[in-house]
Amino acid sequence: MGIRENFLEVKKSIEEVLTKQGRSKDDVTLVAVTKLHEIDEIMEVIDAGATDIGENKVQELIKKLEYLPNSIQKHFQGTLQTNKVKDIIGKVSLIHSMDRISLLKELEKRGKKENIVSNVLIQMNISGEETKHGWDEEELEKTLDIVEQCNYVKVLGLMTMAPHADNPDDIRWVFRNMKFLFDQLKDRSFKNVEMKYLSMGMSNDYLVAVEEGSNMVRVGTKIFGQRDYSKK
Repeated sequence: MGIRENFLEVKKSIEEVLTKQGRSKDDVTLVAVTKLHEIDEIMEVIDAGATDIGENKVQELIKKLEYLPNSIQKHFQGTLQTNKVKDIIGKVSLIHSMDRISLLKELEKRGKKENIVSNVLIQMNISGEETKHGWDEEELEKTLDIVEQCNYVKVLGLMTMAPHADNPDDIRWVFRNMKFLFDQLKDRSFKNVEMKYLSMGMSNDYLVAVEEGSNMVRVGTKIFGQRDYSKK
């Protein structure tokens, strides 16, 4: 199948899960992850109905921005170095990977300088993997305290990356725990914090993530096929 067919198949599979659960078919935002893919491929998925595009590298995102329609929501989900904040601020709808205090402070500092509010998700490391970025639950409370003192950073939810598993059911507990935490925070009131998005689930595990309550998934390979890393 081609990119268009892959995108429609992914969308259909999500909608089938939502229908079974009695959720609205619009309850999940599908972010098409375009890392290492060409503009013509990206335009193909946009023509198929994609409304949200995600990138992992700042330089690659900047190169592609001039080709993307203004109507498309742009997401940044890779590790964001503090010295790259100046290049990305105000150019994306949502930063998924706010994973450390130094980044939060740089977003606030740069936002104040340019009068731009950055919408972010707090990246959580629920599985405790050393190779994964993000906060654990104890660190999260301290982070929220700092966010409440900010004026140019708004938290719109949480993001996590589950460990890779041949059988996605083996990591269902990660998504379940994440949803539990998300719901707890949703019941509380914070300044500059709105638990709107729960971004979890990628090509290998997005359906399990949706079953466990995700309302934003980040899918690349399942839509575009395997990446050619020689293009790096």
